[in-house]
Amino acid sequence: MNAEVKVDKLFRIEKDLLGTREVAQQHYFGIQTLRAVENFQLSNAKVADYANFIKALAMVKQACAVANFKLKQLDETQYQAIVFACQEVIAGKYHEQFPVDMLQGGAGTSTNMNANEVICNIALEYLGYEKGAYHILHPNNHVNMSQSTNDVYPTAIRLAVLLDLIPLKNHYKTLISALRTKAIQFKDVMKMGRTQLQDAVPMTLGQEFNAFATTLEKDVRLLDQLLPDGLYYMNLGGTAIGTGINAPAHYTELSIQALAEISQMPIKSAPDLIEATSDMGDFVLLSGALKRTATKLSKIANDLRLLSSGPRAGLQEVYLEARQPGSSIMPGKVNPVIPEAVNISAFQVIGNDLAITFAAEAGQLQLNAMEPLIAFKLFESIDLMGKAMQMFEDKCIATIQANTVQCQNNVERSIGIVTALNPYLGYETTTRIAKVAAETGRGVVELIREEQLLSEDVLAKALSVESMVHQSVDVAV
Repeated sequence: MNAEVKVDKLFRIEKDLLGTREVAQQHYFGIQTLRAVENFQLSNAKVADYANFIKALAMVKQACAVANFKLKQLDETQYQAIVFACQEVIAGKYHEQFPVDMLQGGAGTSTNMNANEVICNIALEYLGYEKGAYHILHPNNHVNMSQSTNDVYPTAIRLAVLLDLIPLKNHYKTLISALRTKAIQFKDVMKMGRTQLQDAVPMTLGQEFNAFATTLEKDVRLLDQLLPDGLYYMNLGGTAIGTGINAPAHYTELSIQALAEISQMPIKSAPDLIEATSDMGDFVLLSGALKRTATKLSKIANDLRLLSSGPRAGLQEVYLEARQPGSSIMPGKVNPVIPEAVNISAFQVIGNDLAITFAAEAGQLQLNAMEPLIAFKLFESIDLMGKAMQMFEDKCIATIQANTVQCQNNVERSIGIVTALNPYLGYETTTRIAKVAAETGRGVVELIREEQLLSEDVLAKALSVESMVHQSVDVAV
């Protein structure tokens, strides 16, 4: 027997380059995973926490087994056992057997070997053998046949990202829909627009919310544009550095074809496997897109915090549903905790983007050893963005209400509405009215009526929603 000498029913002995170790017989992982767990205790985030990453690893391993079987590198028994094990993992089983820290040295070797060992031992039990019977089926020789961590790991990251983006794009779309719904609800609520935190010109609250939706809609389209240009192209088959060493002829195209069929995604082989093995540009681009969305979400959250500020000494143009008491000392205080949490989530994604940028730059020559950090932070950003969007939609946007009285009062008191009267009174007259209003504290409308500069009908028309928030104005008086 090659790698296992039984000590008792609780442990098996496995060996690797560095020697032998006892591995608890209950574990489907083996000695190399055990060493990795001992070496890397950094983030408290385990591979086991990322279901789509584990499923992607199993899909890659199954695709490789398909290619190796078609090329007669694996016999049918070995092939069937590996495929069975992979399908079990893809179905969501054995994920707790991936205890390796997401942050690890070795460019992902620990994660790849974790997958090899778990799949191998599931396959061994399927064949009727005990875990660790590697003379029958071996993690490296059979499960990892024709592969390297350097093509398996980045391929699995890309596939996991593609799987993660499916629910994320749904979160985009439902949040956008919620904002559009509010835009319709608030379409007739007149309010003051502001530039540089100063009164500008009137608009509707509906227009404000519609703009929120439009800016996020652009990011959905951006994600759709990015995917065909990058993430679907895999370096599987490139093995160590992209040259395909130790992989038989036609292995690359067969493994890619199998992976596309297993994942049901339009996966293709990268045109330059050497470039694809070392370059992290697609991850940088995607992270940048997520940072862009995070920046926009944070801006929207800030706007809602300002618009809901008060309740007596702020803008108070919208009501946010109270979610929890806001102070341990100030009775009755309620804070905008949901927008604040969106801000915080956005800041984390922005920070992750910087970490991904540094990690992508830090690759040397034919491999980037910092890929574990890129994977960890990219998965975290996608997950955090999705959760933040859902929270924002469910606990803030869906229940937000307009303070129509306050919005109207702000418009009537604002000197900014004088801009809407320019076409009727001319710049010099409106400037004089604005100055008097500012100096005396009196209202613009009040002064115009006092001087009888416009009839009531014309004044009502000039200050109507249609006149103040749309471009075309009929100035006939």
